[in-house]
Amino acid sequence: MLLAAYYVQEAFFVGKGGRNVLKEKAQILDSTQIRRALTRISHEILESNRGTSDLVLAGIRTRGVPLANRLAKAIEQIDGVSVPVGVLDISLYRDDLTSVAEEPVLNQTSMPVDVAGKVVVLVDDVLFTGRTARAALDAVMDLGRPARVQLAVLVDRGHRELPIRADYVGKNLPTSTKEVVAVRLGEIDQEERVLILEHPDL
Repeated sequence: MLLAAYYVQEAFFVGKGGRNVLKEKAQILDSTQIRRALTRISHEILESNRGTSDLVLAGIRTRGVPLANRLAKAIEQIDGVSVPVGVLDISLYRDDLTSVAEEPVLNQTSMPVDVAGKVVVLVDDVLFTGRTARAALDAVMDLGRPARVQLAVLVDRGHRELPIRADYVGKNLPTSTKEVVAVRLGEIDQEERVLILEHPDL
């Protein structure tokens, strides 16, 4: 089966014979389009929340973290205010943990401020089933009780399994469940683009 959204960025297919490389089907966003999408989301966050008062960005590992940092930089350029950015590791909060990995790699959750009473914007690269976002909600609630929690994603590819909706979306992308959406970011992948991948035998 295809890996869950949390791990799809590795671009391989798990089948009976083991790992098989996925092939590139289409490029959806290039570096310029990614930058424009994040700039637009930054403006939307500021407009929706009437500024930066009590605003906190929380990047969901892995690629949500650099995206959150980029949004914070864009917001500072627009509004002149430095918004705190935290890091959420949601590995142990997932309800599909055993199907994702037998021994998940655990990283550290780090929030620079107390989230109680704050407006927390969760940031992720791809919204798919909604299970990652649900796990991130649980992780945030364990840290405190925010005034509001919002969700910003670079790509919404549909196929929700839970009643989760993003407040801010860079690109709505209709996909097949047999396809994989791979976000490549310079901070992690040394390249900058969003791709649709597929198994060569499908």
